[in-house]
Amino acid sequence: MSDDWQDRLDEIEQRRRAALRMGGAEAVDRQHDKGRLTIRERIDALLDEGSFRETGPIAGGSEYDDDGRLAEFTPGNFILGFGRINRRACVVGGEDFTQSGGSPNVAGLRKSVYTEQLAQQYRVPLIRLHEGSGGSVAGSGGKKGGQGSPAAPVYEAHRFAAVGQTLASVPVACAALGATAGMPAGRLVASHYSVMTRHTAQVIIGGPALVERALGRSVSKEALGGAEVHQHSGVVDDVVDDELAAFEAIRRFLGYLPQNVWERPPVLPSSDDPDRADDSLATAVPRDRQRAYSMRRIIETVLDLGSFFEMGRGHGRGQITGMARLNGIPVGILANDCSYLAGSMTAQAARKLKRFIEFCEVFHLPIVSFVDEPGFMIGEQAEKDATMRFGAAAIIAAAMCRVPWASIVVRKSMGLGSAVHYGNNAYVLAWPSAEMGALPVEGGVAVAFKKQIAAAEDPEAYRRELEEKLAQRQSPFPRADAFAVHDLIDPRETRSRLCDWVGLAAPLLDQQLGPASFTYRP
Repeated sequence: MSDDWQDRLDEIEQRRRAALRMGGAEAVDRQHDKGRLTIRERIDALLDEGSFRETGPIAGGSEYDDDGRLAEFTPGNFILGFGRINRRACVVGGEDFTQSGGSPNVAGLRKSVYTEQLAQQYRVPLIRLHEGSGGSVAGSGGKKGGQGSPAAPVYEAHRFAAVGQTLASVPVACAALGATAGMPAGRLVASHYSVMTRHTAQVIIGGPALVERALGRSVSKEALGGAEVHQHSGVVDDVVDDELAAFEAIRRFLGYLPQNVWERPPVLPSSDDPDRADDSLATAVPRDRQRAYSMRRIIETVLDLGSFFEMGRGHGRGQITGMARLNGIPVGILANDCSYLAGSMTAQAARKLKRFIEFCEVFHLPIVSFVDEPGFMIGEQAEKDATMRFGAAAIIAAAMCRVPWASIVVRKSMGLGSAVHYGNNAYVLAWPSAEMGALPVEGGVAVAFKKQIAAAEDPEAYRRELEEKLAQRQSPFPRADAFAVHDLIDPRETRSRLCDWVGLAAPLLDQQLGPASFTYRP
């Protein structure tokens, strides 16, 4: 017998070649014909060129002939490894849809489960690229009608415990790039940022066949969980046109965040003058209190130019959330969109804000809130939606949040709902357009003066007169007199004031590094 190991070296190479073929040429062609990349192509498109280092590349199922030579090798259908995004290390993984539609075989399942542990161990961000149907009735790697794989032992740790621990320690971003159901769908939403492609992805609990069998209704995958459904449902944060746009969104998202909770968010050099004063801000809010304006334009003008990355625009639409930079320092952004339900706090918007506040707390992002909050949404549907419960949860999240917080009162700051926009020891600046009180003038007058308005000769004119008088009482000047705000400012000063504030506040984050006092829930 030869003293060399050539036979085993040959088998390693044979396995590697088989793994790179995935489900075979025909399966790869079918993937491409449907406008979707393979998982290996996705990883290469996401990461810095040439940076992927695969973990478990030859894990799979093997069959040998009578002479002990490898006869057949089926690779694990989950691809996992390390890579770099903008030269920063990360872990990336995803289902190989060219094999069994992404339903995991034994090696694929083990690699998938290991993904979170790997990201935690090395304290680097985790990216999952999903297209798969989760388990099958045959079990992982099982044949139809066969035994399948054995069930997990009773002493095995809860599989999602590692998911929760990962969310509390490193950034997690996920993309749905094809049909994503069952366990992959659960993993998709168990993230800090999720995105789906508009034309090729669906996110569903159970597919059309299961729905028809269980509920007796025939429905397509698109109607169950396509982009039109989930851009408003809140299941994903963003919907983008194609896979390359999804990868770019993930790369940008990670750029604002530290590698883990033991580090500060990355500060970048900024060429945008911190003292820049834009004259458009002086007239950004109309004197007519009933007219809408663009809060997003205000945000983009105040922050470092081009730095605003909005998250979740399609759901909870009265509230705006995202990340940006002030003089190169990453910050979380909260704001109201007065063009949707006057910016009022719906149940869905409250859930969105709570989740975002917890996200900023976990990764030590200072929060800047641009406030135009008329209060909780009212009416029959609002009560059915349990708006008060979800609103109270968001308020508690703000009250318990430890990161530095600045609030700019742009227009309304009314009632209980406004409490979501102020953290502990918030730095509060008000614009001349600010209105602050227990109720918006319109609602307050209608309630407090109902009888007098009804008895007036011209009820409508009398109501307007009362509203005008009471609006004067909600002027920001009495608040400034009482030192109830830190300052009443010219809107054009907003950027310089915030850049000064964040320069003082950001170093305080050194005292908070490590796991948050309350953890993140998806």
